[in-house]
Amino acid sequence: MTTRNMTTFPVSLRQNRWRTALTFWGFVGPMVLGVIIFTYIPVIWGLILSLFEARATIEPTKFVGLENYLFLLNDEKFLLSLRTVGVFTIFIVPITCAFALLLALLVNNVTRGKAFFRSVFFIPTACSYVIASLVWKMSLFNGLRYGVANAFMNIAFDAPAVDWIGTVSPPYYWLVLVSVRLWLQVGLYMIIFLAALQDIPQELYDAAHVDGASKGWQVFRNITLPGIRNALVAVILLNLIAAFQAFDEFYNIMGGGAAGGGAGGGNAFLARTPLVYLYSIAFGGRDYGRGSAGAFILAAIVMTITVLQGRLFGFGRSEA
Repeated sequence: MTTRNMTTFPVSLRQNRWRTALTFWGFVGPMVLGVIIFTYIPVIWGLILSLFEARATIEPTKFVGLENYLFLLNDEKFLLSLRTVGVFTIFIVPITCAFALLLALLVNNVTRGKAFFRSVFFIPTACSYVIASLVWKMSLFNGLRYGVANAFMNIAFDAPAVDWIGTVSPPYYWLVLVSVRLWLQVGLYMIIFLAALQDIPQELYDAAHVDGASKGWQVFRNITLPGIRNALVAVILLNLIAAFQAFDEFYNIMGGGAAGGGAGGGNAFLARTPLVYLYSIAFGGRDYGRGSAGAFILAAIVMTITVLQGRLFGFGRSEA
């Protein structure tokens, strides 16, 4: 190798490294900048506001320490909203997991049109939560005789019209809230289960068949369920987080949304999640300090439950 080649080689190497770095940051830089501006800075600013008195302003005025947190932890309305989201979680998590797994098993066993059924069940995932909530409230469960649910009940059982959203005893509004969330998200979790099912080696089923294992519960319990364990735990955790973040359906169905006064009106007192209550505090009462404190309390609860549930189910643990 000549002396000229030896001097130009490091220079070209440095140029390639600079070119690679510029290309990398050219693609990744805007995303990183967006995450910093729209995620990390608001979170840090919200944490600062939660330690200050911030009424009718997003600027910290008077330092109050943990006073905002203590106020919310002793606020009966906030504690009631936590109980509401707890009840919602108890309903929606197991129902969604069961339906998603059932749909995944059915689609996975279909011999023809598998892509069609997969797309049909996944389409609702792309629908807006606001639009779906208003359709459920104003059309399917509107409480009038010509509403879809009441018309079906009248034809099938000759039952009178039911006020699905305003009835306190029995609380029919839970059927409306759970059904709209189930319709919106079951397709996404079905895809996760379907991917896990297709990842199970067919040889295991063939070996079970040779050994005389009967199709059905025995094969599902010993082969399918262990094979989708990680996917099942992931679906439960994602479902749990999504349940605690419930806002749109409660705000638009129970509170009236765009059709009737938002979260402060309608039947919001019957079922109000923490996010809806904190929204009313921050934007209705213009108390941004307490609203920010409540958001961090809710985040701490979600993270604690997620970590405990992940450890309980052994999420990410390798199979022995």
